[in-house]
Amino acid sequence: MIKIISAFIGLIIFLLLIYFGFKSLTDPAIEVKLTSAILQSPSQSNAVLTASGYIVAQRKAAVASKGTGRLVYLGVVEGDRVQKDQVIAKIDDSDISAQLEQAKANLNLYQADLVDAENNFNRQKELFNVGASTKMELDAAQSRYSRVLASIDVAKALLKGVEVAMENTLIRAPFNGTVLTKNADVGEVVAPLGAGANSKAAVVLMADMTSLQAEIDVSESNIEKIKINQGCEIRLDAYPDNAYPGFVAKIVPTADRSKATVMVKVGFNNYDQRVLPEMGAKVIFLDDSLTGKKIEETKQFLVVPIGSVVNRDNKQVVFTVRDKKAVEVNVTTGREFGSYIEIKSGLVNGDKIIETVDEKISDGIKVTVK
Repeated sequence: MIKIISAFIGLIIFLLLIYFGFKSLTDPAIEVKLTSAILQSPSQSNAVLTASGYIVAQRKAAVASKGTGRLVYLGVVEGDRVQKDQVIAKIDDSDISAQLEQAKANLNLYQADLVDAENNFNRQKELFNVGASTKMELDAAQSRYSRVLASIDVAKALLKGVEVAMENTLIRAPFNGTVLTKNADVGEVVAPLGAGANSKAAVVLMADMTSLQAEIDVSESNIEKIKINQGCEIRLDAYPDNAYPGFVAKIVPTADRSKATVMVKVGFNNYDQRVLPEMGAKVIFLDDSLTGKKIEETKQFLVVPIGSVVNRDNKQVVFTVRDKKAVEVNVTTGREFGSYIEIKSGLVNGDKIIETVDEKISDGIKVTVK
């Protein structure tokens, strides 16, 4: 009896194998390619290239002291806006102040001598003219007068040098900008170029926030797609839903051999205070047809290739793949953007669907993904 049951089970298995084998031969899977539903703005449908980089201030400075000394005043912190020539810090000037007073006193002393020397010289000239003085006495008076004049010039030069040294104790902003980092505090010793082992070089790092540009590395093989003044769309990694219109400002005339890239600098047509130096950015280089035109709409929409949406039974549908079978999904479509169409409902960002749908694709049909 057991042998009969075993033989019967074996026969059933054999018949099933034959059935499924025959079905696989008569009903082969259709080969399909998948694509993703993605967020994209209308201008991105005209993109010729997308590349990443960083926001960089084209005008920035590490502001340091011209002299060595202890920092006694620091009037700014990170984020403060400063004007050109504004005093942002000061180093101890007590020794320079003493030298300044001495230089002024020396100048006053020589100017007092000048009155006596000039009067004596004029008196000797009058006496010499009437024969009451000798040529030697006149020459001596003139020589003293000339020495006093020269001494005054020297004193003025020394005074100017000390005044310059006094000015160097003041650290001024070189241009209108914003303080990015504060590198020293009151009480620390600062010096030009960090001359001392324990001294600080740059007191603050500042940048002109009106000079921000996106610096993008473009592959050498794609650089021919980039032109000066070409229209662009800049999206910050921090705010991916917000786009800033821009343009190609400069193509740096050298390549980075280690990365095989060329740097492209992209300027902003306009931007807001959310754009900060060193932020990551993605730049979409647009087709020439948009160059010079204002990008009106930067909002991103969920889109799929037009060829992935078909009409079945008066319904707009796409097909996903589950368990190696095509699964029909109803969608609501919107506007067309080039080769893409907007999906208002039915899919979410990142959903995988069949890229090109023809009459062979139907709900439940067996498929294989390329």
